[in-house]
Amino acid sequence: MRVDGERGVFATTVQNVGAGADYVVVTDDERALPDPVSRWQPHGVHGASRVVDPNAFEWNDVFWRGVTMEELVIYELHVGTFTPEGTFAAIIPRLAELKSLGITAIEIMPVAQFPGERNWGYDGVHLYAVQDSYGGPQELKALVDAAHAAGLGVILDVVYNHVGPEGNYL
Repeated sequence: MRVDGERGVFATTVQNVGAGADYVVVTDDERALPDPVSRWQPHGVHGASRVVDPNAFEWNDVFWRGVTMEELVIYELHVGTFTPEGTFAAIIPRLAELKSLGITAIEIMPVAQFPGERNWGYDGVHLYAVQDSYGGPQELKALVDAAHAAGLGVILDVVYNHVGPEGNYL
């Protein structure tokens, strides 16, 4: 890896590696670690990272124009406790119910990868990876797409000013 002087990050390009490939970062002292800026950690905070194609999802919300500030009625939603399954996919069938209550947007509590399967989300350690036990990045996109189809906005609560102790490879 080489440091990018403009952005101050280390980067490399590996040929013939595509979406779905697992990888680790090997340090000078030969430790194999997850990528601290990975987009998916399907093996948990200590496991290998997975390559994600950010353009692979086929969006259906091209005409979505959002909700005005005056129309906002926000429902704060914790993915892990909103349904018995605790997944993004399990929320989708309940969007109509939220809409019928007068909700115009759901605010999803932090979903950055954290250790374990359920968590408040405020101690995520892979800040760009969507929690795998909730369904990972593709299921989050499917939830956003379905919410927009139901006429609901989506607000994502993110925490970039601190990380949790376990699995923090930054």
